[in-house]
Amino acid sequence: MATDFIRIGGARQHNLKAVSLAIPRGKLVVLTGLSGSGKSSLAFDTIYAEGQRKYVESLSAYARQFLDQLQKPDVDYLEGLSPTIAIEQRSSGSNPRSIIATTTEIYDYLRLLFAHVGQPHCPVSGQPISRRTTTDIVDEIASLPPRTRVMLLAPVIEQQKGEFRDVVERLARDGFVRARVDGELVELAANVRIKLDSKQEHTIEVVVDRLVIDDKVRVRLADSVETALKWGSGKLLVLSQAPEAVSHQSSAIGGQSARAGGAAEPSAIGNRQSATWQERLLSNRMYSPATGQTFDPPEPKHFSFNSPFGACPTCHGLGQKMVFDPALIVPDPEKSLESGAVLPWRRGGKRMIVYYKALLRGLCAHYEQSMETPWKSLSEDFRRVLLHGSGDTEVGFHFMRAGKVSKLSRPFEGVLKNLERLYAESESEFTKNRLKAFMAPEFCDACGGRRLRPEVLAVTLGKAECGMRNAESKADAPIPHSAFRTPHSKIPGLSIADVCALSVDTADLFFASLPLTDFQHKIAGELVKEIRARLGFLKNVGLGYLTLDRESGTLSGGEAQRIRLATQIGAGLVGVIYILDEPSIGLHQRDNERLLATLEGLRDLGNSVLVVEHDEDTIRRADHVIDLGPGAGTHGGEVVAQGTVAEVMANPRSLTGRYLSGDLSIPVPRKRISPVGKAGWLEITGARENNLQSVTARIPLGTLTCVTGVSGSGKSTLICDILQRQLFRTFFGSKERPGAHRTLTGTELLDKVVVIDQAPIGRTPRSNPATYTGIFNAIRDLFAQLPAAKIRGYDAGRFSFNVKGGRCEKCQGDGLLKIEMHFLPPVYVTCESCAGRRYNRETLEINFKGMNIADVLDLTVDEAVNFFRAVPKIYEPCLTLAEVGLGYLRLGQQATTLSGGEAQRVKLASELSRRQTGKTLYILDEPTTGLHFHDVAKLLEVFFKLRAPGNTLLVIEHNLDVIKCADWILDLGPEGGTGGGRIVAEGTPETVAATPGSHTGEFLNRILGGETNTATK
Repeated sequence: MATDFIRIGGARQHNLKAVSLAIPRGKLVVLTGLSGSGKSSLAFDTIYAEGQRKYVESLSAYARQFLDQLQKPDVDYLEGLSPTIAIEQRSSGSNPRSIIATTTEIYDYLRLLFAHVGQPHCPVSGQPISRRTTTDIVDEIASLPPRTRVMLLAPVIEQQKGEFRDVVERLARDGFVRARVDGELVELAANVRIKLDSKQEHTIEVVVDRLVIDDKVRVRLADSVETALKWGSGKLLVLSQAPEAVSHQSSAIGGQSARAGGAAEPSAIGNRQSATWQERLLSNRMYSPATGQTFDPPEPKHFSFNSPFGACPTCHGLGQKMVFDPALIVPDPEKSLESGAVLPWRRGGKRMIVYYKALLRGLCAHYEQSMETPWKSLSEDFRRVLLHGSGDTEVGFHFMRAGKVSKLSRPFEGVLKNLERLYAESESEFTKNRLKAFMAPEFCDACGGRRLRPEVLAVTLGKAECGMRNAESKADAPIPHSAFRTPHSKIPGLSIADVCALSVDTADLFFASLPLTDFQHKIAGELVKEIRARLGFLKNVGLGYLTLDRESGTLSGGEAQRIRLATQIGAGLVGVIYILDEPSIGLHQRDNERLLATLEGLRDLGNSVLVVEHDEDTIRRADHVIDLGPGAGTHGGEVVAQGTVAEVMANPRSLTGRYLSGDLSIPVPRKRISPVGKAGWLEITGARENNLQSVTARIPLGTLTCVTGVSGSGKSTLICDILQRQLFRTFFGSKERPGAHRTLTGTELLDKVVVIDQAPIGRTPRSNPATYTGIFNAIRDLFAQLPAAKIRGYDAGRFSFNVKGGRCEKCQGDGLLKIEMHFLPPVYVTCESCAGRRYNRETLEINFKGMNIADVLDLTVDEAVNFFRAVPKIYEPCLTLAEVGLGYLRLGQQATTLSGGEAQRVKLASELSRRQTGKTLYILDEPTTGLHFHDVAKLLEVFFKLRAPGNTLLVIEHNLDVIKCADWILDLGPEGGTGGGRIVAEGTPETVAATPGSHTGEFLNRILGGETNTATK
């Protein structure tokens, strides 16, 4: 049937060469091939783009104007499409308000759950609080012993300043005859004036009724209670006197109402000072008996940290605030106070610098310290005084004013308080921006980083102890008690913030054992079921180690993609085309099985699953494989093989097939660099950020070291959050606070640290490999030195398409014109003035070897190597780009069209072309992302070249081909989340492969054959 296939004819998007093929529907299809061979162009820029475009076109013109219009891909025809959903490999943005719980919509269900079945508590005393109805209050008062004397009062004014003459007059007009003012009963007669001091706080409580408890009083009591609650804004005071305290007084005192027409003798009432009267505050609102504070009934909006109703008023729901960081204020501990150790006090006008110097001299003289002593050598007590102030201790200061010395004695406020005051009081944006450079984020001390108000955090579910026992009995590893946090030691159960602080695995256990009454189950049964279903989806894609409050911006591309995949699984759609971009990124081999089962589950529902992937396990499990190539860029864009895995392996043109069959492979190096007696060690001690359990990690310098472990074991925390941030602070003065650790030693053996990731080399089409590597500067200088250019007076700027002068002004150097189309996507047409060449006619008249500047930018890297062989400044960087496998790229190719792997190799080539000192640390986080087996082989060659001068490469990686070629391995685990955070193995790959309990070692042992390799240990 025609509907059994997605048929593509003449696809020419980007580097695709009129590709025509039929893709089976309802199957798990893997698209593979070299980096840059056209996989994403076919999957995303052709199939997905056309599927989305056709869906949007089916909507009305009115609806289309509110949607992003997609450009029609360059394809002759595309048939058999269903609605398409793309789950790409991209970060989740940097919005600090976006967390995993909100992204997966679990938080929305949690808000409903806590609002409807959560138990509120007083945030101060920890006592449970609840809302009482009028009937409940009447029943409580009526349950007092018979003949108990009761007086009902309604609080009208509570601890407020004023005379309140109008309030007293209104009470008298409405028929009330008595009130208690500041604890004393007074008459409200028309001829009696009550004088109050307007400067003092007063409390006015109107007496609504006085009665004696008996069988006949309920109707009247109910009426009086309703009146008291109305006048007291939901609160009333009950004054009661036990029968034995009445002592021969007539029961008639309760026989009449306290309103007009029913007044009893005031002498029979008693007052607040009487020891025989007991006073209780009752309310039909949520209130705390311990503090008297009332609260609004919990609603879903109160549990949102993005709403002013629930957000912590101090940090506004962010969980952190900006504070002045001592490490940024004194960035160089080698400097003395005299030479400007306190950096903020070195800046500003001359008068302020002189003033601050006088403060420091006075402080040093008082505490007998030298201004010449380096900061690190000053006593701890003195440094604390300098930063935080001298308290009540007065210090003598001498200031020079108009040639005269003035003396002043006062407490020293401290550098931190001085900067805080200046930041708060200054109205100058320049000053505030200058001071922000010395600030760093810190957990909000008001909410403890949990984003919500105290009264919201005091609403809990379940019992922490019960959840703990259940979790410990079911989990593979014991869960520390710190995993279950409560806002108050007396409050049982977990708040919504505490639930979000749990890992996905632990949260599932908590909800599995959540005790609910029959009534609560009727309300919340479906909510708990939906929450557990979404938690299950996250576990199935290997994300059980993540905590629900993890910020989305801190996730890797693979983690973010699998979260979106879990969300789609929860939707349960049928007949959809899902297109995924390397979902195995960041996933350990041990967890691949669950991911593959998830993809097959999507397929079995009746969906078509198209996966752009290089992972061997995924390729082997595919129903259909499409291998693009044979090369990359202009050398790719063709389908070299397709069919089953066996059919692809049998095709000699398929590089993928040759690696799968074992015809090609990445060999284990014959010899490894031993760390013993070499360049030294970089050592982190006491690393305890996130789930790290006081880890001490040693990294041998001058080697290729891989940091491995299952997802969530603590790799990125150790390397990125602790080591990288600490090194950036040491070398570059970064303001990012490093993760918690004790010490980092060995930094003196390095001269710089370089992070090479797969982020784009530029965010605009004006960026390209030539501009990033600096080749373009050398090309422009070359053209400016040509005789024709000198005669015309052209400098290097003339040959830039980013500035006025030599560029085409009609398209402003873009080469394309954007034409807006109402109700249709914008159309991009080649600029008719420059014919897409970006430059004006006069600039293009300058030629070098018969080529103008536009022709040069259109050269591939391989062509440029031959063309500029006599120009070393251009030839050498081009040769390096070719050596890392990017010979097919054009010098002027837009940066936005480069894949992540291509961008990373451009960065590597840029580093290789720089002068090497042999003391550089390169940090790479999963550099094999987006790389084919053949690309990985070339990447390893680049690694070895970078290592050759003595540099250190530190690589976080799951790819076994890279791991087996490492000199040293740090394997973290054994599990993810709370079950990880320890070093389970370290040493050469052979050593790790022989280590029991190491999941990485288990897979390494398989590819190393279980035998000792020829590589030296």
